[in-house]
Amino acid sequence: MSSTSDALLILQQAVKSKEPVSFSNKDGPCPSLLNATHLVISGTSLPKSSPTRYRKPGAAPSDFYSIEAIYLAWLLRDEPGAEYMKQAREHGLAVGFVSVTERKFVVDWLEGKISGHERIAPLSAEPSGTPPGTPPRPTGQGLPTTPRNRTHAAESPPKRRYVADSHDIEVVKKIRQNEVELKDRNTVLRGIKPNNFSAVRTAYSEKLKKLKEASRSGGASSHATAPTTMDAKLLARKARHNYPIIMISSSPTALITMHNVKKFLQESTFEPSQEARAHAAAEGNTRPEDMIPIYRKRTTIDSSGKETETQARYFIVDSVEALQKFGADAWDRVVCVMTTGQAWQFRPYKWNEPRQLFHHVKGIYVTWSNDPPNPKTKDWNVTELKIDPHRRHVDKSVVAHFWKTLDTWIQANKPSLMA
Repeated sequence: MSSTSDALLILQQAVKSKEPVSFSNKDGPCPSLLNATHLVISGTSLPKSSPTRYRKPGAAPSDFYSIEAIYLAWLLRDEPGAEYMKQAREHGLAVGFVSVTERKFVVDWLEGKISGHERIAPLSAEPSGTPPGTPPRPTGQGLPTTPRNRTHAAESPPKRRYVADSHDIEVVKKIRQNEVELKDRNTVLRGIKPNNFSAVRTAYSEKLKKLKEASRSGGASSHATAPTTMDAKLLARKARHNYPIIMISSSPTALITMHNVKKFLQESTFEPSQEARAHAAAEGNTRPEDMIPIYRKRTTIDSSGKETETQARYFIVDSVEALQKFGADAWDRVVCVMTTGQAWQFRPYKWNEPRQLFHHVKGIYVTWSNDPPNPKTKDWNVTELKIDPHRRHVDKSVVAHFWKTLDTWIQANKPSLMA
């Protein structure tokens, strides 16, 4: 199609010169595009189904928009997307109309705001006087292979092998050393190193070794002393009551007190001490007990890999007087001390100096998650336990972190209390 009869160029020239577009059918001029069969643009009558050179997105290379779809996109250029699609369907273009996202490019090209578009096929360059339907003249790339051409190809020298220059090789090496490799979520998850769990195996082998040594030493002492039946009963009774002890602060301003410690460590729910005290008073419990038992389920793995679920028992106290009720070896059973960061809490303890105390027991500094770091506890060898003031759904993870930290310390320092 020549440029003088190209429907797309005719419509573009009419839009630029603001010439009106009329409609006609077999009966002559008609007022609406819906009843028309032809568009009359600048004196040229074009069937409204005539294809243009504007290719549809995602379609075959030979699938183009009709002149009606192009004109309708320009005619309804100011309509909202929903109204535009509604009117396009009313004009009979249920399919084949210009999409809402493509409409702006069509309008901009027709109004001359952009010079070209990737989906507008170029005009075929036919010489004047060539009758329609004449196939295009072959170019040099499509010339048939003649014997002369084959001889020329055979005589062409072979390509020489490229040999990189040594200076270029060094430059490329330097560029690759400073190159930043782009990564996505797949390459990050894949990793570049093989999985190596030797550190985990080493850590657990040390723990299993200590457990075996503790059980072996207990068995050797029992064989050496050969206790009587009464002694065996006393030892068994002592073993049953050899539970770990956790000491908390007696300060009324502490986050964890005897009023809320059981609900926190056993039920994994933090309740402010004042509220817990009020609930207990409403139930008739004006004063809390001086020692509170805590129960938790714990899963242990023996040397053969067998998992055993047991119920561990701990005792909570907040004073030295309550601790003395456990006997002379009570301090040997203390595995954890929760502190508020106030040194006066340790004055009646067996070890009243914080550094010495937290060398023998596990130190836990309980604080709000939004509080700044306490400079007093910087050199105390304590682990911070941060409680959120408002989000109660994170209490479970906080308590799980506490028990994991305490179990690790007991296994390394007092493994006999893990039984």
